[in-house]
Amino acid sequence: MINIKKTGANFERESLIAPFGFKGKYINELWQTVAMLEGETGSRGIGLGVQSILWSDSQVFANYGGMAGNSIMYLMTEYAVKIAKNMSFETPIDLLDKLLLPVYEYGKRISGCPNLKKTFALNALVPVDNAAWLLYSSEKEIDSFDSLIPEEYRSSLSYRHDRLASVPLITYGVSLKEIIELTEKGYFFFKIKIGSDPDKDGDLDKMLEWDRNRLSEIHRVLKDIEIPYTENNHILYYLDANGRYDSKERLNKFLEHAERIGALDRIILLEEPFPEEYKVNVRDLPVRLVADESAHSDKEALERIELGYGAIALKPIAKTLSMSFKIAKLAFEKGIPCFCADLTVNPVMVDWNKNVAARLSPFAGLNIGVLESNGSQNYKNWDLLKSYHPGNGAKWLDTVEGLFNLDEDFYRRSGCIFDVSNHYTSMFL
Repeated sequence: MINIKKTGANFERESLIAPFGFKGKYINELWQTVAMLEGETGSRGIGLGVQSILWSDSQVFANYGGMAGNSIMYLMTEYAVKIAKNMSFETPIDLLDKLLLPVYEYGKRISGCPNLKKTFALNALVPVDNAAWLLYSSEKEIDSFDSLIPEEYRSSLSYRHDRLASVPLITYGVSLKEIIELTEKGYFFFKIKIGSDPDKDGDLDKMLEWDRNRLSEIHRVLKDIEIPYTENNHILYYLDANGRYDSKERLNKFLEHAERIGALDRIILLEEPFPEEYKVNVRDLPVRLVADESAHSDKEALERIELGYGAIALKPIAKTLSMSFKIAKLAFEKGIPCFCADLTVNPVMVDWNKNVAARLSPFAGLNIGVLESNGSQNYKNWDLLKSYHPGNGAKWLDTVEGLFNLDEDFYRRSGCIFDVSNHYTSMFL
């Protein structure tokens, strides 16, 4: 049993290069949160998080805007470390089970949102959960990610990729010129945001027309490029609607357009097309639908699988590593593939995500693993954030020709997640 005797929390604000558009809205900065848990032996865990209030609950963003919305989530992180003090746990999964409900209820109170998304609370708990895993590893003398995975979850994380497709993010404002430049750098699997609100009036017919035109433009410049990593040698599309489509009928109109222009077979993933409360069987749709923010926990993930969703976007960096272990185990048992999606996180957190992505089975349509990572596209101070990474300079840290190359050094060092970052440690001196 590990006893928590001292706790703390802190944060930094990081500006983005340009407004980041999704869910019909835009953000300009992301708060980097840090939590510290110290055991009675003096061992410490310092865990990182990145707050994404628009992703985790767009209603909070709509009600409060960026600054106040971020403040609400950070107060939830502070509340979590406050109540964790003097708690005991066997594993971090046990600790998350103790913290999630009270933090969620606290979030509902301070936000005034009785229907607050559970993912909002999980997002707030990421740095606390990461700190718990690092405290746990220190207490148990664990120094590898493979050893960190609890026995009952290891079958779902038993693969060992030597390469991962690095998936960049194409938001509303990314130009065709920038997309072509990404292909010239070797990228071949693109996550494309759809669901724009072009006139900021909530008109879904205008959204559909904008999405059709956007897909046509992108497909026109990518359709003839050949690459070696996919079954059909074509660049693949991973579309993310973030819940903006109100019905299967409207989504089918978009997919019929994709078929007309020859893009349908390039769409191997379509993430969260519908609002969370729109629970309809999707097995008859011609593309594989992905559950992301609607799969708050293994319970909701099972519900989506039963509705016909064919993949799960794991987000250890957004919904905690503990919850991701649970979801990965469920999906593996149900024969549903998983991959790791980004939250525009900092370089240290990319490698928490990378450790999970490196161990997931290959995804259909690709002969290598998959990891979305878009921080280098979006953070104004990405190089400075990289300098905080204990493994800065390692070959596996950066994308090369559209790939993360994972050598023995990556696996031996577990992406340096167990190493001390002087910058983040200094926040608790």
